[in-house]
This record gives sequence, C-alpha cells and structure tokens, in this order.
Amino acid sequence: MSPPDVTVITAVYNTMPYLTRCLTSLVEQTIGRDRLEVIAVDDGSTDGSGRELDRFARLHPGTVKVIRQPNSGGPAAPSNRALERATGRYVYFIGSDDYLGPEALERLVAAADRYESDVVLGRTVGVNSRYIHQAIFAESAVDVDLFDSALPWSLSNTKLFRRELIERHGLRYPEDMPVGSDQPFTIEACLRARRISVLADYDYYYAVRRLNARNITYKSRHLERLRCAREIIEFVAGLIEPGRRRDAVLVRHFTWEVAKLLEDDFLRVDRDAQERVRAGVCDLVERYLTDDIRDRLPVEARVRLAAARYADLDHLLAVIRQDAEQGIPPAVVDADRWFAGYPGFRDSRFDIPDAWYDVTDSAADWIARMETVSVAFDGTRALSVTARSPRPDLPTLATGIEIAAGDAGGVTTSVTADPTGTTVRARIPVDRLLADVAPGGELRIIQARMTAFGATGAAAVRGPRRPVPQRALLRRGARLHVLTTTTNHKGQLVIAVAPVTPRRLMARLRRRLPLGGK
Repeated sequence: MSPPDVTVITAVYNTMPYLTRCLTSLVEQTIGRDRLEVIAVDDGSTDGSGRELDRFARLHPGTVKVIRQPNSGGPAAPSNRALERATGRYVYFIGSDDYLGPEALERLVAAADRYESDVVLGRTVGVNSRYIHQAIFAESAVDVDLFDSALPWSLSNTKLFRRELIERHGLRYPEDMPVGSDQPFTIEACLRARRISVLADYDYYYAVRRLNARNITYKSRHLERLRCAREIIEFVAGLIEPGRRRDAVLVRHFTWEVAKLLEDDFLRVDRDAQERVRAGVCDLVERYLTDDIRDRLPVEARVRLAAARYADLDHLLAVIRQDAEQGIPPAVVDADRWFAGYPGFRDSRFDIPDAWYDVTDSAADWIARMETVSVAFDGTRALSVTARSPRPDLPTLATGIEIAAGDAGGVTTSVTADPTGTTVRARIPVDRLLADVAPGGELRIIQARMTAFGATGAAAVRGPRRPVPQRALLRRGARLHVLTTTTNHKGQLVIAVAPVTPRRLMARLRRRLPLGGK
C-alpha cells in the first residue's frame, strides 16, 4: 500500500466541543480518506476529548490514529511524538480547536506537487473575531522569500510541510517552550525549503478564538514569556548570520514577542518580576536589536525598549504610564526633525540617543494619534465616536480628518479646536461595519486618518482609560451580528463584529453578558 499524501497532526488538550468540528473537517476533506492520515495526540485531556478521539478512530479506522500521553504542558511534545509516526509525503499541523475548509488539503497538496514546494501556506482567517495577520495572504505566489516578504509575521506551524524536508534536517519542536514552540520549527523549515508558496485563493484554515478561554500566550506569565522570547531570538541568531536577513526575521520578534512584554499589563506585574523582565529585555536589546530593527519598530515599542535598555525600572514604568494613564505625549520639533516627547527624551540621566524617539518619517501618523472621549451605538444606524487630539493646530496641519474601523470609513461630523487640543466627532454607518464580514467575524481597530506633510497618516485611537463595552445586536439580511466595542491588549479602541451562532449565544448566556447595552 502506498503512503498517504498528507499526515495531519493535531495536539489535543481539553478542546471540546471545538474538537468535533476540527476532526469532522479533516475526515470530510475532498482529498479523500485514502490519501489522508490523521494523528491526534491526546496530551492528558480531562474534558472528554479523549473519548471523542476514540469515537472518530472507530468511525474511520486506518485514517484517524490516536496517541495518548500524560500532560506535557504544551503542544511541542505531542507534535514531536506524532512526527515520529507520520507516514505521509507531506505533514500538516492544525490546532485542535480550529478547522479546515473542505478543499484545503487537496488544494495544498496539488500546489506543492505542481510547484515542487517544500512549504505551502493557505489563507488563514479568524473565527470569533480572532486576529490573523493578513499581509502574506495579499495574493497567491509560487515563490516567497523568508527575508523579503511578510512571512516572518506568519510563523505559526499551520502550513503544509514536505516530510522529507523535516526528516532530512531533523526538524523537531523544542519541548522546553510552552509558548511559541512552533516558531523555531517553522523558521528553520522555511530557511531550508527549496521553495515556499502562498495560496490566497481560498479560505484554507479557520483559526478559532475560543469563547470560554484566552490564547495560552496571554495566560502565560511574563517571566515564562520572556524565556520563550529569548529562546526564539537566540535560535534565530544561531541559524542566520548577522545582517539584513537576520534583521528581517528579528524585527517581528522584537515587535511582537519582546514588545508585548512591556505593554500596559506590565504595570500590574509584581515589582521583582518587573525588574527581571526589564533586565532580560535589556539583554536582548543590547545583543540583537540593530539600528535597522530599531528604525522599523512602532514608536511606542521603540521607546519602551529604549527605556529597558538605557534606563531603570522606574523610568520604564513612567514611559508605560504615559500611554496607559496620562495620554498622548507631546511632539518635540527641532529644526526639521520631529520627536516623540516621552519621559526620558534628552534626559541627561539616561543619555538615550534621539533616534529612539525620532518620528520624522512618520510625522503624519504621529499627529493622527487620538484618545477616545466617548463611543456609543446610535441605535442600529451608526457607531458614534468622539476622539481628542492634544494638538490645537491639528486643523491647520491636516486635511481629510476621518475616524474609521478597518476598511469601514466614517463620516466626520465636526472638527473643533480649542487652546488645549482638537476634538473630532464622527459616525461610522452600521452598514459599513457589516459589509464584507468574514464568516467567523472580524476585529477592527478604530483609526484616525488624515493627510499631512504630503502623506497619509493613520494611528489607532486609544481606548477609554476605563472602558465600558458597548454592544448592539444588528441584522444584515437574514443574519444577526453582535457588535462590541472594547480595548485590545495595546489599549487601542476596537470593534468586534461577529455573527450570532447557537454556540456563541449559549456561551454569552452562560457568561451573562447582556446584548444591546452597557
């Protein structure tokens, strides 16, 4: 008997009832069960996931294979065990709470065979308003380069890999990493691959945000996340020589894994852990953050990393509080250069180079920074947003001032300046918020947009400092949607647009969250 075309591997730990949809989407793939092998590793589940795996194994003998082991604390060990048993020409990894489009595997394998690709990405979409970085899926491409594309921003293992590549290079997951263990595996696979292809012509992978839990990344402690970030960065540094190629990968890790350690929730960490995280971040910045990486970082992340590198914990906390509690810092204009006036700028105690604060090349984005004054649904017609800029000269510097939610542009109703700043009032029509919503819903960041200094500027609107979620239940055609305004982990104002499903409705009722009001 010839080996299957593809082995699908899933690590399972307490993912009922999502597991059922995941497994159903696999056994119903159009590629056919004779070309498919599913290896599910039960990592010590206690919620009935093991029984569900057994049920699918009985229904589909020879296709669904179950391995059991005591809980290992993460997906790395289960994935490695499954790799030892895999027999397919290709391997595909899937989270056990996610699911595939019906034609996903058939299309992916056909593309890998046609293009002789070692790695193939299929377009991933979020469900229940889960955020998925979409830049790599802008268009299909036969040949994608790890260092000259958006691929470093999509380093999850949810891709098709040629198994011969995996075995030739002995690729496995680091089992001491509870968070991000798929990234070293994916990075090395992409580095070793003869060809990486992207398919943007179909919704291949549905990444689900659970209604009853948060992603493990946000549940993990700061010190644990710091350790995992260090391991990823040191792995990349050991794999890729210093220079442009290494920087192209590391800019993602400093923007994402490292900078996230210093977001607003850092203020709530106990002081000993704060100091240990600051020291660890300082070490990573000193060793691996080049000028090229620095200049590509968002200014908020850049200034916080500078505080960790050049100053002490109290100064770092002051920088974070500036955004989280005090509001938008002023701009400092010196000759033809613009700088973000955060605490520490040109402070002789710290001697932080001006380049860490320089926003000259993005001055239009800088003056677009605003804070939420109020946000509310105007019945079923529009979302009304009032935002405030600290710049009284904003109307003279910028034109076309608009408040938008992702692609859903708003209608500016007034722009009013006074000696202390500028207030912008806008309405975003509901029909625009509901247009082109993905099947699983969408999470849209509220932005201020304008034209200034010959460029189009945009910046996420900071959410209320004491956010009160606003909700509305709205109909579009035959479908109902829940719209919720809240703030994300960066303190930005966002709106979640999600279709009402029986599962979502029951989860919301269990949590006793009201619809249509505060």
